[in-house]
Amino acid sequence: MAGDIDLLRAVERAPLRTVRLKDLEGYTALPWRVVNQLVERGALIRLTHGIYTAPPDGADGRRWKPPLEPAGLAVAAARFGHRNVALTGIGAARHWAAIPRAIGVTTVAVQGRNYVPVTLDAGGIIHLVGRDLERLDLVLERTALGPGLVTTPPQTLYDLLTRPAQGGLPAEAAAAAENLAARVASDELARIAKAAGRANLAVRQMIDQLEERHVAAG
Repeated sequence: MAGDIDLLRAVERAPLRTVRLKDLEGYTALPWRVVNQLVERGALIRLTHGIYTAPPDGADGRRWKPPLEPAGLAVAAARFGHRNVALTGIGAARHWAAIPRAIGVTTVAVQGRNYVPVTLDAGGIIHLVGRDLERLDLVLERTALGPGLVTTPPQTLYDLLTRPAQGGLPAEAAAAAENLAARVASDELARIAKAAGRANLAVRQMIDQLEERHVAAG
């Protein structure tokens, strides 16, 4: 029983309350068996093969499930480290409420290269997209599973305009860009484009649109 509690506490202390099963070696002789028992009792939730999370605030994992965006971020953090992943694109747009409804897909930036998409047990697909996180404008945000990195609204807008097909939902990305533009200034978007060293037609048009809005507002 002490081993069960130690294992559960280890998951709760992990970044975004999420770990890989193989990281639980040493807490008990048969960690897979203990984890399965904790899942059956609702103390843990299996997000996808080999990755588990502890529901916050005493929630019962048999009834409570994390939203797709924090779940996707947690899976990526468990695999690559929480400092090496961030919600981006349509994933960040959902976090910033620029996409009002659940869309069943999220995008998480990971350091380096792209990886095969991950399907969650509860439904939903995580696209793991390779980015240089040091060049992204990021902010630490609260999520349902704890603090995690998210691209800022200007960076998210830039990514939606330059990578509209990322995640396979270009129409949703376009609508999210229009919604997000209401909270981004032209100079903020221009700063992101300059740092990236690239501004496609969509970005240039959006900068002009935001500047015109600013001038019209007086």
